[in-house]
Amino acid sequence: MLWSDPRDEPSQEAREVLRRLRRTALVLALLALAGAVLVLV
Repeated sequence: MLWSDPRDEPSQEAREVLRRLRRTALVLALLALAGAVLVLV
């Protein structure tokens, strides 16, 4: 790849999907943590 080649960046739609997946993973992790705390208490 030459320095003058355009960058291989993901499309706006792909970035939106990745952002949504990250947010979903964070919510699931927080729910799992809250569930573990409730079960152990």
